[in-house]
Amino acid sequence: MRDRQQTRSPERTGRPPLTERRKAETRLEVARAAVRLFLAKGVADTSAEEIAAEAGMSARTLWRYFPNKESCVMPLLGNGIEHLAAGLRSWRADQGVSELLGTLVSGHAEATAEMLDLVRLTRTEPGLRAVWLEAHREAEPAFAEALAERAGLAGPDLATAIQAAMINAALRVAVEHQAFAAEPPESLEAATVEALMIAARGFSG
Repeated sequence: MRDRQQTRSPERTGRPPLTERRKAETRLEVARAAVRLFLAKGVADTSAEEIAAEAGMSARTLWRYFPNKESCVMPLLGNGIEHLAAGLRSWRADQGVSELLGTLVSGHAEATAEMLDLVRLTRTEPGLRAVWLEAHREAEPAFAEALAERAGLAGPDLATAIQAAMINAALRVAVEHQAFAAEPPESLEAATVEALMIAARGFSG
C-alpha cells in the first residue's frame, strides 16, 4: 500500500506532451480541410472520405477524432474559445475593462478569415450551426470559471455566471455580425471590442 501511494504519477504541468500537441495539430488540420471543402462543395456534397483525404489521413482515422463530418470544424472554434478563456484567467483583479479587451483581441485575428468563412456557412447549414452553438455552450462555463477565479471564489456564482453569459453572447454576435454583413463596416477585432464594451456598459436608463 505504501509503495503504491509513493509511486503515484505526479500531476502534469506546463505544456502538454508532444503526442497530445500532435493530436491537437492533426484535429486543427482536419478542421481547416473540412472548411475548405464545405466552402467549395457544400456540406451535403462533401463526404467524410473527402475530408480525410484532404487532411492526408484515412477515413478510419478521421472517425477516431470526430463523430460526424460537421463536428470536424469544432477544433477551429475551440482554439478561439481557449484563447479567450486564457485571456479571462490572466485578467488581474486590479485591471480594468480596457486591459481585458487588449488581452482578448491580441492574437485572436490569426484565424479571422477561416473563422468568418465558417460562420457564414452556419447561416445556411443547420449541422454547422449546431456545432457553432455547441462551441459557445461549452465556452460559457469556461468563462465563468475564469471570472470566478479572478474574483477569488471557489466556483462561479450568479454574478460571474451572468458576466460569462454576457461575454459569450457579445463575442458570438460580434462574429456573426461581421460574417453576415454584406459590407462589414469594420474589422473583426474592432467589432469584438465594440461588442464587449456594449456588454460591459450593460443597460442604460
